[in-house]
Amino acid sequence: MTKRYAPISSKLPVFMHGADYNPDQWLDSPEVLEEDIRLMKLAGCNVMAVGIFAWAALEPEEGRFAFGWLDRVLDRFAQEGIYAWLATPSGARPAWMSEKYPEVLRVGANRVRNLHGARHNHCYTSPVYREKVAVMNRKLAERYANHPAVVGWHISNEYGGECHCDYCQEAFRGWLQNKYGSLDALNKAWWTTFWSHTYTSWSQVESPAPHGESMVHGMNLDWKRFVTDQTVDFCKHEIAPLREINPDLPVTANMMDLFEGLDYWKFADVLDVISWDAYPTWHDQGVEGNEGRLAAWFSMNHDIFRSLKGGRPFMLMESTPSLTNWQGVSKMKRPGMHKLSSLQAVAHGSDTVQYFQWRKSRGSSEKFHGAVVDHVGHEHTRVFRDVAELGATLGKLTEVIGTSVPAEAAIIFDWENRWAVKDAQGPRNMGIHYEETVLQHYRALWEKGVPADVVSMDADFSKYKLVIAPMLYMVRPGVGERIERFVELGGTFVGTYWSGVVDENDLCFLGGFPGPLRKTLGIWAEEAEGLYDHDRNGIALSEGNALGLSGTFESHELCELIHLEGAEPLGVYTDDFYAGRPALTVNKLGAGRAYYLATRAKEPFYDAFYGAVAAELELARAVESELPAGVTAQVRTDGEQDYVFLLNFSGKPQTVALDNRAYTDMETGAAAGPELKLATHGVAVLKRAAR
Repeated sequence: MTKRYAPISSKLPVFMHGADYNPDQWLDSPEVLEEDIRLMKLAGCNVMAVGIFAWAALEPEEGRFAFGWLDRVLDRFAQEGIYAWLATPSGARPAWMSEKYPEVLRVGANRVRNLHGARHNHCYTSPVYREKVAVMNRKLAERYANHPAVVGWHISNEYGGECHCDYCQEAFRGWLQNKYGSLDALNKAWWTTFWSHTYTSWSQVESPAPHGESMVHGMNLDWKRFVTDQTVDFCKHEIAPLREINPDLPVTANMMDLFEGLDYWKFADVLDVISWDAYPTWHDQGVEGNEGRLAAWFSMNHDIFRSLKGGRPFMLMESTPSLTNWQGVSKMKRPGMHKLSSLQAVAHGSDTVQYFQWRKSRGSSEKFHGAVVDHVGHEHTRVFRDVAELGATLGKLTEVIGTSVPAEAAIIFDWENRWAVKDAQGPRNMGIHYEETVLQHYRALWEKGVPADVVSMDADFSKYKLVIAPMLYMVRPGVGERIERFVELGGTFVGTYWSGVVDENDLCFLGGFPGPLRKTLGIWAEEAEGLYDHDRNGIALSEGNALGLSGTFESHELCELIHLEGAEPLGVYTDDFYAGRPALTVNKLGAGRAYYLATRAKEPFYDAFYGAVAAELELARAVESELPAGVTAQVRTDGEQDYVFLLNFSGKPQTVALDNRAYTDMETGAAAGPELKLATHGVAVLKRAAR
């Protein structure tokens, strides 16, 4: 069955390849625009994100708008076959606005108002800021919404941060009143009888503060939810005048590497296409296995951002073509790494490769950040050649546009659960490593070339064979029941320690953990113990266990003492007073089964465990052959043709044995196999008939 999504823009039904472009920084040098257009075409770049921080150039004084420079840029783009994501400039306001309307500036958690400066230093609740943004966005839409060069709207830039001003305090109280209806309900949800913190008036409620309330976990959780909802509402406010004038132009807002401050799942229905900014710290040889871990982490990010829109292709809005200037150490990409890391995004579902930035700024904080065009100003650089080479490759992959990633497995990564886990004050406050734990489970599939979606706990599980929920500490209403039904109907579920502990208000489930997952998992977790970094335990696999696994694996950080309530032991603890007690179990329920890992295992446990589970479920792999360490395979498909990406993150040349299907190299057009040689940081894109 064919499954192909429409291109992001019908104006540009090919891979979008381009960068953030800031012509407003070069208004005193008009010749720069013409040279940039020449270089864009030479590099195979067809789209630019324009105007992201251009408010001062667009409205140099209150009420006086200057669009002439932007007219020239977009008109020249249209003449030359180059397109633009036109940005709303709300990411940074001009100085005249901060001076005249200081209320637009944020107030910190310490209740001190910020001075003018930085980015996103504005209050999303401020009536003045909302009014100014609405005026600017309407004028942009009236002038450019039907411009032939504009393919869509780039809403603001990397939303983030929070404000604690009086406007936001009142908005927070209103949000709580709407959610709870009464103070009695709020006090119960927040368990405010603890420490005698019961509220008797809505006016007493304030946002968390370092010099005030910060230990009421339900409040902390609701504040983070409020910040997300207020940011989403501001995003909707930005979009409204744009849609009103031309509802056909897609909108996006660029997100960040698993940014903790906002629940990105809440943005999915607001945006037409998801975009995000990826900046791996490649080539840190001082950390053993760093390249593979980084590659897996960014693959997981790509899969999350694809999953936000139910599997639709996303956009890589920003990446660096060379190095950054803001990381602890800024290293150049080694030969081949630019192409490898860019096609990694494509392999996981991106239909664009874009950069920050096109041309390096002469001054200020990002003057040394990587760019396609360096300060030297010409094309005779290593970085420019890398970008042009990738542009040529993307030109040969047009038929990949709109294809989907056929995932039979899903891993739950939920922002609210993440917040609650980190605020829990539980058995291991020196670090319970939620993100690292999710990555361990994800990476075991990734290394085997098993495609996976990364979803919230509210996702539809029915389309998957396997659902994995590492540390599902919070279980919102209905989630446990849906997981139970998923297993009963034949699905396989994997749960871990520190799951089913609290409800949506961060209140502990009574009657035994893992709460609403207890029947599904067939166990009762009596106690959870945190281990010091130097502590160790282990899992000894039971003889003749159902997965056919053998051996002993080390574990660390957290161990649970569990009782079997229908589950069967697959492995037991090796050490301490609970040696011999269950550490890995399986419970059969209906037509399916649920596994439970009671301790955080160390490698190579996950490779062995998920290898056995994947084989048991016959999960489809990108290629049905063993991959060398550090090489992964990903696949996109339209149901008739598969597009297989072989990516070498091992740091050395590798040879991959392909399976017995017929493959064609999409760059050369030649037949590929039965073995394929990948250079250091090498990548190959192959085509085959789908089954």
